[in-house]
Order: sequence, then structure tokens, then C-alpha cells
Amino acid sequence: MNDVLQLTCELIARASITPDDAGCQPLIAQRLQAVGFSIESLRFGDVDNLWATHGSGDGPVLVLLGHTDVVPPGPREAWASDPFVAEIRDGVLYGRGVADMKGSVAAFVIALERFVAAHPQHAGTVALLLTSDEEGDAIDGVRKVADVFRARGQRIDWCITGEPSSRHALGDLLRVGRRGSLSATLTVRGVQGHVAYPEKARNPIHQALPALAELAARQWDQGFETFPPTRLQISNIHAGTGANNVIPGELQVLFNLRYNPHWTAGALEAECEAVLRAHALDYAIHWHRSGEPFYTPQGSLRAAARKVLATFAGAAPEESTGGGTSDARFIAPLGAQCIEIGPVNASIHQVNEQVRVEDLQQLPALYLELMETLLLG
Repeated sequence: MNDVLQLTCELIARASITPDDAGCQPLIAQRLQAVGFSIESLRFGDVDNLWATHGSGDGPVLVLLGHTDVVPPGPREAWASDPFVAEIRDGVLYGRGVADMKGSVAAFVIALERFVAAHPQHAGTVALLLTSDEEGDAIDGVRKVADVFRARGQRIDWCITGEPSSRHALGDLLRVGRRGSLSATLTVRGVQGHVAYPEKARNPIHQALPALAELAARQWDQGFETFPPTRLQISNIHAGTGANNVIPGELQVLFNLRYNPHWTAGALEAECEAVLRAHALDYAIHWHRSGEPFYTPQGSLRAAARKVLATFAGAAPEESTGGGTSDARFIAPLGAQCIEIGPVNASIHQVNEQVRVEDLQQLPALYLELMETLLLG
């Protein structure tokens, strides 16, 4: 095995189910410290975060951003091989986290080692930021580190996240932003009673349905540049005692909004609650703001990425703001330009998660070329 394959396999062998880092970050810290990086471990609650830097205080700061935690593997018997023992079959590497995102993390490390070996007196700063809380609540991970950076005045000019962004071939998609995510737990209160005597009860389901239909059908906007329109999706509805002759006394609804830069979380919360009040609901609502949208306009980072990816993919990449959320949503508000580049995402969070060996072997060179293009000109 070459260096990136070997390191990826070592990381997969550490069953780092969120928020447990399971020793991934100490392994990486040891390697980077050996080639001259300054290492800082930032632990908050049960979450480990690693900040590794190399370079001077002058010049631009380029951060490679990733996570060492993975989602649970699911039924072990459904896997063709042990999810925490990397295995190569027919040119494909299998293992939990190989695509999301231990392959990219390994490639980051190899690229950084090669960069400082070739350019020991490079301009600016190269850095690696890792967390073990990306797949979980994302409270004590990069969100908390960003607060520390803000207090310190830590500048970040460019941030490259290694999330699996490619569609079909390595480098065919460049993610230049992400939608915001806002979740709600809505409780609508009624009065429980017998279905034969509805006049003595108040059915929260009947009361809530018109408001929910209005929210679900609403056209929030027409989109924003490369962002799709904002959408609200109801994911869970629960009410009742299990008996078919009892009007429930309470209804609980979970819904989520994925939104573009036309909106802020606060504005969406106000709009939704105005609808609920207009329908005279007796309700309580709890909001969870996962992160505001971010967008990197045309500039030095997108230009460098477009040039490098065209070399690896054979054509200019699609530039997209689709997908879910990533930890870049916490770095962008610090003033950083943020993009996401990583392997094909077809199998992430699935049984038999996989990455083509050829793609994984190319990743360090891709990240290295990006670093050289941005920092060396």
C-alpha cells in the first residue's frame, strides 16, 4: 500500500463513532508534529478537536477542514466485510468512513507532509482543523472552535473542506456554498376526548392540518444565484394514544427548512410562527439552528479550485451549493472563503461504504496542487 492508503486503513480501524475520536487525532498529530507542525488539542465535553499549523504569522492562512468521527455502521451482517477493517476488492476500498471522510483526512495529512517537505519556508500558514463532532450534534466541535478563534482574532483566508462532493468522478463537482438548516419541534395542544363527542374535545390534528398544509405548500423564494429555492419538509407527525376512539390531546410535528441566503434563521422562525398564530393554534415550538447558509463568490479560491479540478476531472467542474450541511458553515462567518472538494459521495452513510482506490491515491496530489497554487502562486 502507498502512504495515503495505509493511513486511511489505519483510521478506518479506529471505530470513531461520533463523538468518539478513538485515537485518530493523536495518530495524525504525531505525524504532523514530526514534520514541524505546531499542535493544539481542543477538547470540549466529549469532543476532540485538533488544530495543527505550519508557517509564519504573515501572509494568507489556508485551512484544511475535516472530521474523524463516523456514523454507526448499521447491521454488521449486512456488510460484505467488517466495517472497521479496511478491505480492497476489485480496485475499491471498503470501510466505514472511507468516503465520509477518513479518506480525505488521510489525503490532507499526506498533502501537508509533502507540502512542508518541498516548501519548508513557504509563505503564509497551512493548517489542519479536525473534529470528532461533525456527524453528531455539532455543538462542541467546529462550532465551539470557531468561537475560540473569534475570541483570539484568528484569521482564516481560505478553507477547503474534504467532504465527499464529487458525483461520478473525482473532481467533477466543486461545492461553493451550502444552504442553511433550521429544524423545529412543534407541539400543538388540544383537549382529549371521545371521538363520538367531538364537541367536548378539541382535536389538535384537525386544528394543525391547515397551518401545516400552508407551510408545506408555500413557495418561499425563487432561489439565489446557484442556490435552489428554500423548502420546508415535514419529517414526523405523532399524536394519539393508540386507540381509535380517542381524540388526542396533543400533536407533535418535526419539520426542517433548508434555506438560501435570501433568509436568516430568525426571519424564517418569525414567518412560520406568524402562520401558526394566524390559525389560532395553542402551540409551543422549539427551534434548532444548525447553521446559516454560506456562499463563496468568484475569487482566488474558486479560480484556483476550478483550474486544479479541471486537470484531475478532465473538464471544468460543476459549481454547486446543493447537499446538506458541513462544518464550513462555522468557518465562513469568520470571513473565510470556503469550498468543498472530496471523493465520490455515492455510498456515504450506507452499508459497504466505498471509494475507488485510484481516486484515493489521487487526492493528496489534488490537495497539494491546490495549496501550491494558492500559497506559492
